[in-house]
Amino acid sequence: MPLFKEELRHFISCVLEEDIGSGDITTIATIPSTANLRAEMSARETIVIAGINIAERIIHTVDSAISIEILVQDGIQVTGGNTLMRLEGNARKILTAERSALNILQHLSGIATLTRQYVKEIEHTNCRLLDTRKTIPMMRKLAKYATRMGGAMNHRMCLDDGILIKDNHIASVGSVKNAIEAAKNYGATASAIGITVECDTLEQAAEAATAGADRLLLDNMSLDMLRIAVADFGDKVILEASGGVTFDTIKEIAETGVNFISVGRITQSAPAIDIGLDYLK
Repeated sequence: MPLFKEELRHFISCVLEEDIGSGDITTIATIPSTANLRAEMSARETIVIAGINIAERIIHTVDSAISIEILVQDGIQVTGGNTLMRLEGNARKILTAERSALNILQHLSGIATLTRQYVKEIEHTNCRLLDTRKTIPMMRKLAKYATRMGGAMNHRMCLDDGILIKDNHIASVGSVKNAIEAAKNYGATASAIGITVECDTLEQAAEAATAGADRLLLDNMSLDMLRIAVADFGDKVILEASGGVTFDTIKEIAETGVNFISVGRITQSAPAIDIGLDYLK
């Protein structure tokens, strides 16, 4: 589960409060309180599952008596028409929980599905796909969980998760060398990413590598520039390509020999997946 128990409880409470308001007046007005129904949640296209257990928790928060059978697990790819979950219970409660459960499953599975597509494009190389902090506010843990289900690696979860010196930091202190020296003096070099420096040019990359960076983020560099960076610095520092990476370009970027490629699109622009809840007579 991507969230701690209390985090999940709080998240679901906020989700349901936002959607239900003071009550599902349409369902209350039209459906008898004692009516039961059976339903199936199904994929309507090929998807990678993420969030199926959160969807279950949302439904059970509305009514713990609803019978739920989960037929798939997160990280599994299924084709359209496959049943993901079967439900049976109070009709009012299922109808009330439906949209919230579908929303989270569609959104997270959309991220996982797009991520898997990117991962497959580079699986013939030694390069790994990274996510970024470009996420919907308050949804980061869930979005990054979904990228893991798609096969990516998580990068920084938040700003205290490692030093990443970017162009504005460099501009503020005058040079790449000054920024790296300040970071080393601060003492925060023991994170998983060490000291990473964003480099727009090969000259900046050379300066950062010489000054003791652990990792270079090669931003918006051409394929030729990336190949030069790999040849010149690949045996000294970890190399990460970033900036404007698309599904059409990621394969060639990976083939330059960089260690990682970070892609904001997988969390920032992933479309929701088509999943439906169909009621059975």
